[in-house]
Formats: sequence, structure tokens, C-alpha cells
Amino acid sequence: MKQIKSYIKTVFIFCSIFFVLKGNAQQLDSLIDIALTNNPEIQKFELQYKRASEQVNEVNNTPNTAFAVGYFVSEPETRTGAQKFKISANQMLPWFGTITSREKYVSSLAESKYEDIVIAKRKLMSSVSQSYYNLYANEAKQEVLRKNIKLLETYETLALTSVEVGKASAVDVLRLQMRQNEMQQLKDVLKQQFLAEQTNFNNLLNRANDVTVNVIEGLTIPSEDFEINSEKLALHPELLKYDKLYLSVEQSELLNQKESSPMIGFGLDYINVEKRPDMDFSDNGKDILMPMVSLTVPIFNKKYKSQTKQNELQEREILAQKQERLNTLETVLDKAIKDRISSRISYSTQTKNLKQAKDAENIVIKSYETGTIDFNDVLDIQELQLKFQINQIESVKTYYVQTTIINYLTQ
Repeated sequence: MKQIKSYIKTVFIFCSIFFVLKGNAQQLDSLIDIALTNNPEIQKFELQYKRASEQVNEVNNTPNTAFAVGYFVSEPETRTGAQKFKISANQMLPWFGTITSREKYVSSLAESKYEDIVIAKRKLMSSVSQSYYNLYANEAKQEVLRKNIKLLETYETLALTSVEVGKASAVDVLRLQMRQNEMQQLKDVLKQQFLAEQTNFNNLLNRANDVTVNVIEGLTIPSEDFEINSEKLALHPELLKYDKLYLSVEQSELLNQKESSPMIGFGLDYINVEKRPDMDFSDNGKDILMPMVSLTVPIFNKKYKSQTKQNELQEREILAQKQERLNTLETVLDKAIKDRISSRISYSTQTKNLKQAKDAENIVIKSYETGTIDFNDVLDIQELQLKFQINQIESVKTYYVQTTIINYLTQ
């Protein structure tokens, strides 16, 4: 199980952060490893699997041996003497192969439980990665706001100088200050959202909520995407689980057929006989020993026929559920692919817009030398720059979040 866990984690991490710097990639790798080790949900599924596996030993047995002791209150007289008490032992044995069928059935149920572990680990790795990228986006936005606040402080200084020489009004200064206040408010709100997401992240790792999470800086969208093998979706653990459930129903039917067969019983009766005091012969007081063989036949087998019908219906139900889940996963995968393409388009557009906004900013700043600066234009351009920078960060986050979804479905 450890080898499979390591393989899944390695493949998932490699694909999730294929374009991330090596040092930061190792950081996310180690964080996911902590989550896989400590997360209580994973531990819950592992314990369920162990418990299901242990049930194999429970069903690997035969029915209890029956013992009986009887005392003759009214002693029946026989030729050899009066019967005093009787001791009986009886053992029923299931039909040949029944116990093996039980073991196979329980083992097949345990195998379906194992897929729950694989699914839970994949989901956990995806959740940790997505939370990590949410933290990155939040911190990147805070940094953008910090720089914009700093820029507005520079503009405020220019405005104050312009006011002194009569080239700007006090209203321009107030507008710049109000804009700074708005940005500071956004930054403070983002800080609280970061702390909330950090709590979520630490809970996924099952550690203290206030542990600081250091995220990557300067994440960008790569020039090329890694190849997506959509055919692997058919081998996804969520679908393989239905295959194993189907197999367990088949094993249940084989067990049902075995249990509808007769049961063989072997027994032994011992009867204690008291000697007749008035007679002397060779068998006087000889005890009775009687071996027995019994056979139980399920003449009224409506129960087993009903179970067969139920198994047939359950198999059809499982096939329908698998097809339904496959359709859902295909929809999720296609949406993730399209959303990732959209994020690349958006990122490219925001990059172009941001460059043009920078050019416009330079033009406005240069106009200050001629004494014709318009601080309304400054605020408009600054607002556009902030919008493009925030959208650019969102595009990067969306790209990597959708990548984790694609990895969950195709790796």
C-alpha cells in the first residue's frame, strides 16, 4: 500500500507543478506528504479497509459443534439394562467450496474498500494543491495592492506639489487619499481571507490552524501544456470501484448458490446403560455408541431464488451507476480543459492590457513635466492597472486549479 501511495503522490505532484521552480515544488510535495500521513479521513478509510480484510478470518469457519446431555427421568429398560443418561455431539459441514466462496466474497468487498483509500488520497492531494494556489493568489493580490498603495503615495506627493504651485486642487489630493483608503481596505480584507484559507489548508494537513504557510512567488502560466491522456479516465479509481463492486456481487451469487446446497452432518450418541443385577450375561450393562450422518436439504428454496434475483438487479444498478459517474467525470474533465484554455487566453489578454496601461501611465507622468497632469486620468489608469493585475493573478490561479482537477481525473 505504501508503494502505491508513493507512486500516486509522485505522479500527481509532478503533473501539478510541472512548471513550478524546483525548490517550491519540493515544498508542495512535502506538504502533500504530510496531509497523506496525518489526514484523519485517509486514516478512517485505511482502518475500514483493514477491518474489511480481517473479516476474511471471520467467515473462514464451520458451524458450531452441538453438544447435548440428557438424563432419563423415567429409565427405559432394555435387554442389557436400564438407560441412565445420554450424551450427543453433532457437527454440520457446509457443502464443498462454500467456505472458499465466503472468503472470496468478503475479499472482494475489501478490495472495493481499498479503492475508497485511493480515491480519498487523490481528492486530498487535489484539495491541498487547490488550497495552496488559493493562498498564492491571495498573497499575490495583497502584494499588488501594496505596490499600488505605494504608487498612489507617490502620486499624492506630486499632487501636493501641484497644489502649492496652483496646478492642482485639494480635491485631487483627497481623491488620491480616498483611493488609498479603498485599497488598504481591500488589502485588509484579503489578509483575513488568507488566514481563513490558511486554516482550511492546515486542517487538510491535520495540524494547528495558526501554522504559517509560505507559498510560491511569481507563479506564471507555462508556454505549453502537458499532454492530457483522456483515455485514462476509464481507469479512474471512482470507476474501478464500480468494477470491484460488480465483482463482489458476482461472488455473492456464487456464495448464494453454494449456500443453497445441502449441508452434511456427522454426529455421535453415547447412552449409558446400567447393569441388570438379577442377570449375568456377556452384554449386561453394555453402553450404547451410535454414530450418525445427517443431511439438510433446502427444499423450500424461495429465499435463494430471491437472492439471485436481487443480485441480478444489483449488477444492473452498478452498471448504471458506473455509466452515470463516467458521464459526470467526462463533463468535469472537459470543463476543466476548457477553463484552463480560457485562463491562458485571459492571461494573455491581461498581459497586453497591462502593458498598454503602463504606457498610458508613462504618458501621464511625462505630462507632469509640462504642468498638464490630470489626476483624474491618473486614478483611472491606476484603477485599470489594478484590475488587469488582479485578473492576471486570477488567470494564473485558475490555470493551476484546473490543472489539479485534470490530474485528479487522468493520472
